[in-house]
Amino acid sequence: METTLTAEQILSAAEDVFRRFGPTKATVVDVARILGVSHSSVYRHFPSKTALREAVNQRWLDQANQELAAIAGDATRGGATDRLHRWLTTLFQTKRRKALEDPELFATFAVLTEENSAGIEEHIEILIAQIGQIFQDGVESGEFKLAHIQDTARAVFDATAPFHDPAYAPEWSGPEAERRFEAVWTLILGGLRTTG
Repeated sequence: METTLTAEQILSAAEDVFRRFGPTKATVVDVARILGVSHSSVYRHFPSKTALREAVNQRWLDQANQELAAIAGDATRGGATDRLHRWLTTLFQTKRRKALEDPELFATFAVLTEENSAGIEEHIEILIAQIGQIFQDGVESGEFKLAHIQDTARAVFDATAPFHDPAYAPEWSGPEAERRFEAVWTLILGGLRTTG
């Protein structure tokens, strides 16, 4: 197994270890033990525990980005209004599902994300750029009337923070979460729509 060990296998095992022990108590030795290899095999792929933690966090962020990027980039599947609603809904539902179905791992990612502020800033910029891409299509099609696409994209991202920022996760399980999300969406849409 040692010769065929891949970075992806290590990252999957590390997720499991972080879920069980938390990011501070988990060790590279714990990850190696699950894989049935020596800890030096793990270090061949990741030179330190910090590098492993950052890679696990980056993998999680990349997985979150894939579906959203597909929605933002596919102008053939609905107008900009529909795509923006789908994008925001997907972001909310994905974060909520992870928080409710796997709270230990979600808490771990919240800690890892805080530690890797540069990585999270890059992630946020990617998400805002995806919203901006949808807005650009909406302006070109006449659905939206925006003077500053990127500023508006950031404003929409900030306005919807209660539905994607992990700090708000305790509020996502309540029965009012969907209704509050749709109320914010309606308000956002009203500000984006072309008038006259």
